[in-house]
Amino acid sequence: MKKKKILFLGETYRADAITWMNGLREFGDFEIITWELKTPSNSNLNRILRIFEFLFAIFKIKKISRLQKPDMIIAERTTSYGFLAALSGVKPVAIAQQGRTDLWPEKSFSFHLKKMIQKYAFQKADLIHAWGPVMTVSMKERNVAMKKVLVLSKGIDLKKFKNINSANPSKINAVVTRSLLPEYRHDTILKAFSLLNEEGTDFSLTIIGDGNQLTNLKDLARNLNIEKKVNFTGRIANTELPKILQASNFYISMPITEGVSASLFEAMACNCFPIVTDIAGNRSWIQHRKNGQLIPIDDYEKLASELIWSFENKDFREEAVVKNRKFVEKNADYNINMKIISERYHELINTTKN
Repeated sequence: MKKKKILFLGETYRADAITWMNGLREFGDFEIITWELKTPSNSNLNRILRIFEFLFAIFKIKKISRLQKPDMIIAERTTSYGFLAALSGVKPVAIAQQGRTDLWPEKSFSFHLKKMIQKYAFQKADLIHAWGPVMTVSMKERNVAMKKVLVLSKGIDLKKFKNINSANPSKINAVVTRSLLPEYRHDTILKAFSLLNEEGTDFSLTIIGDGNQLTNLKDLARNLNIEKKVNFTGRIANTELPKILQASNFYISMPITEGVSASLFEAMACNCFPIVTDIAGNRSWIQHRKNGQLIPIDDYEKLASELIWSFENKDFREEAVVKNRKFVEKNADYNINMKIISERYHELINTTKN
């Protein structure tokens, strides 16, 4: 039988996108065709050029559709690629809301335009992915037809992110796996570890990833006199990530906004104790001093004190990581979730074509 084709619109280098596409190939036997914007958004000029590329993108997408004849189109982000998918003319359409609302930043001059674009994408979509419950809040506020919404994470590969941990128990071995962008507040994390250093608490801090804040963060670590205890790895192969997580006993993430974090699930699977910001996206999974810690945004003093408290309360941490592993196995197993998503796509295709 000929494989069904899916046209994927999104940034194919992102780990989330790779997981999505690989899962569809593995569990749905789909052939995946991809298209993405080529202009990076790393400067003001490039951001302007990227807008022009976006404006003319629909013509390229329609040309690909005529040549490849995909059976379905899927896209990440309701305010960009999701909008293009809705315009493409390909049916059925599945779009994924990536953030809590996708309307970010909320005070930008383009906010109202994004709101209109998102409304159109929601109306035209046959299936809308909410990777977690927090995403449905904004959908309901915008009167989305919730019967079209699938609330389910893509999950993580529990065969890769194994239930083992080899961290040195005598000190804090912390890992951060978020992109080095301002909204992830790595500076808050560095300031907290500076306080730990001043108090004589032993630690190592591994910061994985790349982004426009790399130079600033390295300078900050140097100014705080903790550069010898902080390892900036840069971008690493996804195959290396489980090893680093398994060698860590704390996972830290301090974003100011959050949808559903696969990074958090990966850390929970590898028995890292999670300390994250007290925002809606994290409260879906973490309860303060139950299975992790919740820290107010930008409060590096609170982060430092909760790190010390949780490190000193070893029995509490050990009980929490066991709970977290069981939670991930039940709710975020890639082998289960991606099979469900693949089956839903086949149903949509069969319904649309018949």
